[in-house]
Amino acid sequence: MARVKLTEYKAKQILFQQLGLSYDGAFASVESIPHLSSEKTYVVKVDQGIKGRMKKGLVKLHISASKLQNAIQELSKKGYSQFMIEPMVSYDPSDERYLSMERTREGIVVHYAKVGGIDIEEKKNEVKSVVCHQDDASINKISKELGVPSSFIQSLIEYFELNYISFLEINPLVALASTIHIIDLAVEVDSTAEFFTKSWDSADIGEDTVKTPEERAIQKLNNQSQAAFSFTLLNPEGLLWVLLSGGGASITIADEAYNMGFGKELANYGEYSGNPNDDETYEYTCSLIDSMMKSNRRRLMLIIGGGVANFTDIGKTFKGVIKALEKNKKRLQKKEIKIFVRRGGPNQKKGLFIMEKWLKENDMYGLVTGPELPLHEIMKIAITSSKKHA
Repeated sequence: MARVKLTEYKAKQILFQQLGLSYDGAFASVESIPHLSSEKTYVVKVDQGIKGRMKKGLVKLHISASKLQNAIQELSKKGYSQFMIEPMVSYDPSDERYLSMERTREGIVVHYAKVGGIDIEEKKNEVKSVVCHQDDASINKISKELGVPSSFIQSLIEYFELNYISFLEINPLVALASTIHIIDLAVEVDSTAEFFTKSWDSADIGEDTVKTPEERAIQKLNNQSQAAFSFTLLNPEGLLWVLLSGGGASITIADEAYNMGFGKELANYGEYSGNPNDDETYEYTCSLIDSMMKSNRRRLMLIIGGGVANFTDIGKTFKGVIKALEKNKKRLQKKEIKIFVRRGGPNQKKGLFIMEKWLKENDMYGLVTGPELPLHEIMKIAITSSKKHA
């Protein structure tokens, strides 16, 4: 079992449905910002499972509808891509309460306090804890202390159980007159429960990492293409950079770096597949090179590798790769980059020929080979070469 974080937007959607209430929140991205009423002001939050968003400047308050796009663009510059928007709720800080639930061997443990908000960790002595069940008398005690109906606590427990939740936190919880406001909701679920529930799936998991501009560019490319593109920066100062094609082959090549004790030198991981066209491959390669050029090291190794493709046109994709290499030629030469290639598939002879020709003419040649070389060997050769030039 792995505990993973749902996005707050999805967690609230499910909870409000459980409570029989309509939810006024909206999901947003830089490319997709909803049109909302100009008569209200809004809260804009990064929605990627980040803790302490307010203290980190990842929440913007009192935003008018006309300023939503500016607010989201400003937050996106910090490396985030998922956001949520909710109507602004005004209240006195003295109305803030704290409530969380956690699954344990003993049962569901409820933690609650008459205080709440961003400084709750400094008020731990005011937080009470009790093992709670739906028919437990302690529900009445919790509801009385928090000033909420016992039916609300019971519904939370049902929500907790029905959606395979491991941890839930509402902070702050605000009860004004007859209305309960769930200002911030954090939910962690059992990842294996995706096979049993229809209320959420892997697309609703919040990634609590900050993406680099290059990672975001490749994610955008992936979202717009029929082909598949992925890119994760592992070590910005790594020696070994990879431009890989095909999932299984990519893993084989990357694993060889770890097998040779060079795992920490692997700068990135990712792949392209699904027969991308040359323009898409060009964009992907340019983003990878942009990330590579930020390294402070020289004499980096770029491994362009993959298995034997069934339908990806090697000549076409290599045309895009070479176009990107040509655009960035001076930068690559300045860093004394060496490039090692192992690939096979339709039009491989043409693709390998133009690649080898270009690399030799521009003094970046490491090795260019087809399927006659075992897949993992290309990484081994690149590492061996790097040792000679260390």
